[in-house]
Amino acid sequence: MRALLSAYDKSGLAEFARGLSELGFELVASGGTAAVLRDAGLDVTGVEELTGFGEMLGHRVVTLHPAVHGGILVRRDVPEDLAELAEHDIEPFDLVCVNLYPFEETIASPDTTFAEAIEKIDVGGPAMLRAAAKSHADVVPVCRPADYALVLEELCAGGVAAETRRSLAAHAFATTAAYDAAIARWLERAPFPATLVPAFDRELELAYGENPHQQAAFYVERGVAGHLLSSVVQRHGKPLSFNNLNDLSAARLLATALGDRPACVIVKHANPCGVAVADTVEEAYAKALGADPVSAYGGVVVLTRPVTAALGGVLAEQFIEVLLAPGYDGQALDSLTAKPATRILDATGSEAVRQGERDYKRVLGGLLVQDHDDEPDEREAMEVVCGAVDESTWTDLELAWAVARHVTSNAIVLVRDGRTIGIGAGQMSRVDAVRIAVEKAREHGHPLDGAVLASDAFFPFSDGPQLALDAGVVAVIQPGGSKRDDDVVAAVERAGAAMVFTGRRHFRH
Repeated sequence: MRALLSAYDKSGLAEFARGLSELGFELVASGGTAAVLRDAGLDVTGVEELTGFGEMLGHRVVTLHPAVHGGILVRRDVPEDLAELAEHDIEPFDLVCVNLYPFEETIASPDTTFAEAIEKIDVGGPAMLRAAAKSHADVVPVCRPADYALVLEELCAGGVAAETRRSLAAHAFATTAAYDAAIARWLERAPFPATLVPAFDRELELAYGENPHQQAAFYVERGVAGHLLSSVVQRHGKPLSFNNLNDLSAARLLATALGDRPACVIVKHANPCGVAVADTVEEAYAKALGADPVSAYGGVVVLTRPVTAALGGVLAEQFIEVLLAPGYDGQALDSLTAKPATRILDATGSEAVRQGERDYKRVLGGLLVQDHDDEPDEREAMEVVCGAVDESTWTDLELAWAVARHVTSNAIVLVRDGRTIGIGAGQMSRVDAVRIAVEKAREHGHPLDGAVLASDAFFPFSDGPQLALDAGVVAVIQPGGSKRDDDVVAAVERAGAAMVFTGRRHFRH
């Protein structure tokens, strides 16, 4: 039996090769891999001894030779193949262990030059790996150190099972596909290339999807700066579910948009139901919870400050599905872990970032792709079209506007004194969204006098703002751009309120 080894990542390689040698495998290896194995005291045949050629073109050509690929691709059940190998004095390989040059790690460094990146494009490695995967019925393809133990275990038990070989082959092809996709993304400068080749790695298997009869998993896209659970440690609770992660993503992105002040975001069914900023995290949580305590039941809570002992006790009194914060006091954890189900996530040093990502939406038989709606809207770019806006009103307007872009359209957000007091989400009619937001505020006893309103898109008629103005709203922020803007502005002006046009809408579907 013969094994061919060519691995950039040498972790666990010597132990794996020793195990193969003890099972009777002849070891054949290329350059650096051969040197590592010899240093470990193993007998190794160099690839150059098979091919009759040393490394060529600055290590660009090492294993691209019939003596290598013929030994991998030969069909053991085809007499003509075996005769050709015998004619050229080529012996078959029974196992191929290959991992690839670290192209993605190389281009991740801002100091990497174009020439350096090009030289980290592996050619021989993917060729051998694909050949071994194609021939997996006869050749065991291994490309992950994590698989070394399994392969040795099955070899010791009499041979690698057909099902295992097929799984290893599938992973080998997935590895080379993702590798090529990374290179294509790097070379393709167009924001929307003719062929989109993203690659995702499974991060978590989930118990089920949105509903118990649906299977699900969480995948992380390659090449992005971070993901939903980057640097997040689960301290306690049940495993994370599909709906947990969907709500957590919405909550983290909104919390990040609120800036550096202590803040709390409570999300239910991917929409915020309570958002607040304050001088302390305890106050922010109390305000956010009070915004809509009924909807907050069983929600996802994200805090932008560590959880103190006092806050931990308060949080423990609520039913919370997921709690995320940048750290926890020891006493807070003692209080919170008394509830076995609550998922407690520690996000110390972690930010919700989307640098370099595209927004994907699945549609029947395809994919809609767009930029994320992440560009900040600066106050200086907005226009006060009627009334006067003092600093405290501006602060509430900016909070309402920040929240509105994270609410399912049609979106209406009412804010007063640094917290949401009513949210109308996902309505087909904008005036209905206003009505729901106002009713929510009244339902929970929030005074509307002095509140502000944000609308994610323009008001086509004055009826929506009029409902809010009649309830006591003193300022409205919206994109503007309707044919009836003059009518809407006039209604606000008659009420003695203020109106701000942002010039940009924020639909979220």
